[in-house]
Amino acid sequence: MPHVLRLPQIDLASVLAEQNPHIELRTHIYENSTRNFLKALITYKNRAIATISDRRKHQSMEKKKVAERINLVEAETNQCKLREIELVTDLERENEERKDAELSISAFNRQLTSLRDNCLSIETEIEQYHAISDNLRREKNKEQSLLHTHASKVLPELNFCEQHLSCVIEGVERDHLLVRFARLQASDQNCEASFVIDVSNKTYRIITSSPHLPILPILVNALNETGDVYAFVRQVRDQYHELFSVHT
Repeated sequence: MPHVLRLPQIDLASVLAEQNPHIELRTHIYENSTRNFLKALITYKNRAIATISDRRKHQSMEKKKVAERINLVEAETNQCKLREIELVTDLERENEERKDAELSISAFNRQLTSLRDNCLSIETEIEQYHAISDNLRREKNKEQSLLHTHASKVLPELNFCEQHLSCVIEGVERDHLLVRFARLQASDQNCEASFVIDVSNKTYRIITSSPHLPILPILVNALNETGDVYAFVRQVRDQYHELFSVHT
């Protein structure tokens, strides 16, 4: 409960009845009270100033902290924005790479499909070639069998021709026959002559002859017209025999 200063009661009639009336105002009490009030007021003012100063300092520190925090948040926000931009760029690049990869995969798939189709086509062709090869092999075997049959029939005739014409017929290259004559002169058993004839097609052709026989082209033309190989060999031997007889 606050202290209440009570003023003393003044009996005005008694004071006026005195010879020298006066009223004791007690100014020293007022002065002490005023002095204490001013002192208290100054103390309050100083305390208030100190409190305000502390508050200002505290607010300044808080404001500084808030500013630092704001700067930090702004820096982090800027970093996040930069990171976001980088992420967006990376995402766009990844999307482009994904699109390129999808296009490449589509192209590879098309190539793979084409290769599979080509493989199937090639396998079909290989099977056809195998069938053709088998057919050709069977035909070749038939031809070889037929050739062996003909050879077995022709061989005695060939031996007879070689013995009576004193010649040897042998293959030297593909479709080339070497015909070599011996005993062209009775006086010289080592006297020989030969020629190579190409029998690769229906038109016979002389490759080489030793020694040179001028009439040989005419005989080949006659052979191509008649097809009589035995008569041709006999005629060539007779011409070589005449050739050596003239030079003897």
